[in-house]
Amino acid sequence: MLNILWLGFFIIAAASASWRWLMHAEPAVFQAMVESLFAMARLSVDVMVVLFGTLTLWLGFLRIAEKAGLIASLARLLSPLFRRLMPEVPAGHPALGLITLNFTANALGLDNAATPIGLKAMRALQELNPLPGIASNAQILFLVLNASSLTLLPVSIFMYRMQQGAADPTLVFLPILLATTASTVAGLLLVAAVQRLKLWDPVVLAWLGTAALLLGSLMAVLATLSAAALAAASSLLGNLVLFGLILFFLLAGAYRRVPVYEAFIEGAKEGFDVAKNLLPYLVAMLCAVGVLRASGALDQLLAAIRWMVDVAGWDARFVDALPTALIKPFSGSAARAFLIETMSTHGVDSFPALLAATMQGSTETTFYVLAVYFGAVGIQRARHAVACALLADLAGVLASIAVCYWFFG
Repeated sequence: MLNILWLGFFIIAAASASWRWLMHAEPAVFQAMVESLFAMARLSVDVMVVLFGTLTLWLGFLRIAEKAGLIASLARLLSPLFRRLMPEVPAGHPALGLITLNFTANALGLDNAATPIGLKAMRALQELNPLPGIASNAQILFLVLNASSLTLLPVSIFMYRMQQGAADPTLVFLPILLATTASTVAGLLLVAAVQRLKLWDPVVLAWLGTAALLLGSLMAVLATLSAAALAAASSLLGNLVLFGLILFFLLAGAYRRVPVYEAFIEGAKEGFDVAKNLLPYLVAMLCAVGVLRASGALDQLLAAIRWMVDVAGWDARFVDALPTALIKPFSGSAARAFLIETMSTHGVDSFPALLAATMQGSTETTFYVLAVYFGAVGIQRARHAVACALLADLAGVLASIAVCYWFFG
């Protein structure tokens, strides 16, 4: 898929540039494309400098939390809920703990750390699958919830905004929280409807009811605030949660007599190893996206969508953020490239950039997740997994647009 997508970017760019040259006498488009290649390569290195530090820092703190037993405690806390949502998985099965760990890493915005745990969870679920070539109900629910991208602390989004010069990188904290909740709830309800899960079970109702009450209370408070106050609240909560979580990890580690410095270094080394492998992918996708933009192809697509939006009488400011949403189901690296390119083109705190960041934080690379997770265990028939995951992504995109107009409109 990525081979076709990446090659397609260059072919479309070449076709668009040739059209502008031959039909509109614009030979300078080729110079713009070449300059874009080098500019995006330089931007990739700039992004990587911050990415090295961010992953190294965060995986260091996460290792302290792991050694302090916080991750295991969270797994025990959530396992009663997952036992009921996945009734075919026996109580105490290792898959439940791995699923909880995977969701914890995703919630903290640690995509690269979550994937290895998720693959282990999928293999554990495959051991219980009576039809190895066909996705089981538990595997489908796990994948759809993974693809719905519940992200409570989008560290990577903060990092990209910081690298692009945002005055307040955590400004999108609350919009992402609301949008990602919408996508996750949509995914859960869709799968529950298809699989006829008993969401009225007391334990499930207690978890979902508590989450709904907290979210409803939060939205009720936010509804009383002005746009400026909403932005300030998002900034304050984002910074408080981020630093408070780090402090909690450190204090818990000290209480459990964990050598916090040594544990941090151990995790930080893992973060460094993860980060150094990302540069080639980042260069590849950013350069392809840059060429696509410089050729005029992307602007033509957005102009067509903007025309349809204008005909419908809607506000068209959200259109410039759509490339991130449209490409995200296929490739996380391409969506990341579009996000960075949108920030660079329109300004890191512009409405399109804020919306693109919210979309990036509330949706997932659905087809990539399907290919990697199901491919790792030999699943050939995904059943209702694709439809449910894509509809959850759509819910996240629509919620992102609505929330960003609420916060930043």
